[in-house]
Amino acid sequence: MKVRSPFRIVPILTLALALGLPGMAATQANPPATDTYVVDPVHSGARFEIAHLLVSTVTGQFTKFQGTLKLDPVDLGKSSVEVVIDAASITTGWDARDKDLRSARFFDVEKYPTITFKSTSVKPAGPGRLEVGGDLTMHGVTKSVAIAVTGWATGAGAKPNSFQAGFRKGTLQLKRSDYGISTMLGPVGDEVDIILSLEANKVQPAP
Repeated sequence: MKVRSPFRIVPILTLALALGLPGMAATQANPPATDTYVVDPVHSGARFEIAHLLVSTVTGQFTKFQGTLKLDPVDLGKSSVEVVIDAASITTGWDARDKDLRSARFFDVEKYPTITFKSTSVKPAGPGRLEVGGDLTMHGVTKSVAIAVTGWATGAGAKPNSFQAGFRKGTLQLKRSDYGISTMLGPVGDEVDIILSLEANKVQPAP
């Protein structure tokens, strides 16, 4: 698969200038349209790691989520991403613990059924790297976070005339107590490491 960088201008979406006659001011044509991509949950992931009893690490993931990526191929800073996670889809490999995590002691999924992220900034941070800032809402609390993204790229998809965008790894750390989830602090850590991966399919215009 040939991968192209999102920092290069996509040929079919270049800026065009309409040049007037000598002595007349040049006018700029309409800017390129923003491409829309829909998150592919089968090839994306949202997992987490948290300390347990100061001697081990418990890992888990959310298995149900959806999202949309708006990608400006000329000015990446104008791009955006929104993701909605089904909080009840949390799984750690132990049913009893998962049931407890869904209860009012932790995520309280009946009252707060979703976890959402909405970007407020997208900044290039080197080849294949981005810093994505945004608002993370969890357990009824919204906080600003920054996600460090590596392995960012766009490229042709497996099917004819299809395109993908995404990244291999996005990381951030947060304190669960900042979101009002403070049950068992001490035996269970406060800092949570979150590891994300994203693959999204470009929405093709209607014929």
